Order: sequence, then structure tokens, then C-alpha cells
Amino acid sequence: MSKRYQAGMFGGKFLPYHRGHLYCLETASALCEKVWQILLAGCVQEEEILRNAAPADRERWSVSRRLARMKAAGERLGNVETLVLDISACRTPEGEEDWDAETPLILNRCGRFDAVFGSEPSYASYFHRAYPWAEYILVDPPRKHYPISGTAIRLGRAEEAKWTV
Repeated sequence: MSKRYQAGMFGGKFLPYHRGHLYCLETASALCEKVWQILLAGCVQEEEILRNAAPADRERWSVSRRLARMKAAGERLGNVETLVLDISACRTPEGEEDWDAETPLILNRCGRFDAVFGSEPSYASYFHRAYPWAEYILVDPPRKHYPISGTAIRLGRAEEAKWTV
């Protein structure tokens, strides 16, 4: 049986990788022949979070730990390729993150995909501009299935062990 999309992309900083991310990945996997799960490492926000985190949190939320969790989740699904892209050079002269500079890095690594997955409605305009041929699939934006965010975990408002994968 053929799936709705040939290839999908699901990217982010995944800081930390949690059950909501896994739910989005599972949805993408069910709808796509192949899914690119991309850890975008080196963004401005990630650097700030890790710089201000306690040493134990820095280790637990390191790129290598996040990538290992992501790879394990992707391997269980069978049609997911997980990779890390260093986007630290994708900055404006003012030092802000430049999402438009990230787009060619993603396309050069993944090729063309026809769906982008996420749960943030605010990203829609960027995805429509960056990948006009791809459909932006919102997965549970009100977070009813897994009422969690990386921010809530990092700020200690949610029990990390309960929500991380």
C-alpha cells in the first residue's frame, strides 16, 4: 500500500527529545515512504540554553545524547533517516539565526521532500516560503496527545523522566 507522501522532513533542536516529538515522528512515518528527522544543532537558542544550564543538564541535553535518542526512535519505525546538521554558521551579521540560510543545507542533504511536519502553527509562513512545493502538516498543535514542550521540561515545570524518550 502506497503512503500519502514520498518523503517528509521533521527538524528541530529537540532540546530535549520528548514524547511529543516522537508522536510527530510516528505520524510522519505513517504518512511518508521516507522521513528525514533532522537535529539542527548550533542554533542561537540552543547555545544560550546549554550555556545557562547546570552541568548535568548540559550533558543530558548534549547533541550526542539527543541524536542517540532520535536515532533509536527512527530505527524502530524503519523508514526514518536521522541526521544532524550544524547550523552555527547560519547567522545574520547581528548574530541572529537565519532560517533562510538553513534551507539550502537541508535541501542539499535531504533532497526534495513533499511534506514538512511540526506542531507549531507559527512556523507555517517560513515553511511555505522555504519549501513552497511541500505541505506543512501540523501534528497536534494544541498538544492534547502529549501536553508537553521542551521549554516546560527545561524550566522544571514538567518531570523530565516522564516525558523524554
